Amino acid sequence: MSSDLNNSPGKQAYTSADIQAWLVANISSLLRVEPDEIDIKEPLDSYGLDSAQAMIIASQAEKFLGFKLSIIHLWYYPTIEELAQRLAEELENSESEIFQI
Repeated sequence: MSSDLNNSPGKQAYTSADIQAWLVANISSLLRVEPDEIDIKEPLDSYGLDSAQAMIIASQAEKFLGFKLSIIHLWYYPTIEELAQRLAEELENSESEIFQI
């Protein structure tokens, strides 16, 4: 789970690939699986991610990205690939501290 991205301040210009790497590292750590076992194209619920774990990921992502993230994002964008792309777009386009769909 330790990565240079974990200690970075929020509101950076992270790419979709940066966010994907962060999500894979944190989800694999939370679920206690190897990062290479996580497929960014598979729905997160296929890994058995429960609502409590989803809340943990959303909270950690808020700190990482620097804006409020609704847990609903994990269901609107069910794969790491889709979620990372959406979050990267929002970082690029957003000027507010709170992001809502």
